[in-house]
Amino acid sequence: MRRAVCSGSFDPVTLGHVDVFERASRMFDELIICVFRNIEKQGFFSVDERVRLIEEAVAHLKNVRVMAFSSLITDFMAQQDAKIIVRGVRSVKDLEYEENEAYMIKHLNPEIDTVFLLTRPDLSYVSSSGVREVFRFGGSVSGLVPACVEQAMKNKKEQCR
Repeated sequence: MRRAVCSGSFDPVTLGHVDVFERASRMFDELIICVFRNIEKQGFFSVDERVRLIEEAVAHLKNVRVMAFSSLITDFMAQQDAKIIVRGVRSVKDLEYEENEAYMIKHLNPEIDTVFLLTRPDLSYVSSSGVREVFRFGGSVSGLVPACVEQAMKNKKEQCR
């Protein structure tokens, strides 16, 4: 079985992420989306909320699982018997960052290979941080995130009032 992992904070998951998940799910027998639990950061959504929202956004992809993790990605991949990590790349800047990450992963576990998927041009400007900023200043995130995420963001705003 060809099992791949796509990891990140996904706070929030965007349509760019979902596009990468969809394309990767066609390339591998199983794709595990793992949400990184960063204890250093306070997220917009909790890790559990992110997992639930991603599960809803990828429910149409039958070979995809969503999990949370807080260890080294290489340890997580060993636990899941996965040898391929998928990374979405929007720009040269992303590629430079992801290239260094891929080399570190290769150093930690030489059996793991990284596959880079270029973001669709019409989604190349979409980032989680950009979505959060647009939302905080009252802009519309429609067309940037899945509908379930847009609704969850609106609900969170209502709860803060």
